[in-house]
Amino acid sequence: MKLDILAFGAHPDDVELGAAGTIAKEISLGKKVGIIDLTRGELGTRGTPEIRDAEAKKAAKILGVSIRENLQFRDGFFINDEKHQLEIIKMIRKYKPEIVLCNAIDDRHIDHGKGSKLVSDACFLSGLTKVETEVDGIKQEAWRPKQVYHYIQWKNIEPNFVVDVTGFMDKKINSVLAYSSQFYDSNSNEPITPITSKNFLDSITYRAQDLGRIVGVDFAEGFTTERYLAVSSLENLK
Repeated sequence: MKLDILAFGAHPDDVELGAAGTIAKEISLGKKVGIIDLTRGELGTRGTPEIRDAEAKKAAKILGVSIRENLQFRDGFFINDEKHQLEIIKMIRKYKPEIVLCNAIDDRHIDHGKGSKLVSDACFLSGLTKVETEVDGIKQEAWRPKQVYHYIQWKNIEPNFVVDVTGFMDKKINSVLAYSSQFYDSNSNEPITPITSKNFLDSITYRAQDLGRIVGVDFAEGFTTERYLAVSSLENLK
């Protein structure tokens, strides 16, 4: 299956928090989108890997993505080396996306910055014919995505561009709430973490509103780029 967009997240819920509105919008426009989780989030304070697996499956169904896979790297301890790069290259060559979305370039959680650079490096290496990979005994062809974009997470990184996600916030919020073990629940007796507060849950909406306010729409999601964006004419700018 060839995908238009392949989104990577260091943990299940990273993609939903950073780019679910954009993904839902692109799917509504007929694009095929997939999600690859690097880890099962097994070091998360709340829940278990099995619970996160089920939550990720539920969130994928809400968004309507074509595929979701988990590479089962070690949460907190994966590194940017040949072994891990090759596993990501296999996914890129398997699904041949035009666009890759991945973690924030710098963030509070150490896995986010690591995952960002790991995926970005793998996207480049995936285009080199002398980097050989195979899946199920079949040799893969080289493939390099046209663009790599990084969504924004905990830190308020200034975006290079924003996507108008007005009309898709309900789907974004519902996909996030699929991870019920991870976020605010007034009846929960689980330990408190930085992402379990009501303020964090509310921030999903008010941060999108603030980015939208700046560009004159109701809601937006921000991304950073690795190279200049080009437009065919000034009329395409909003």
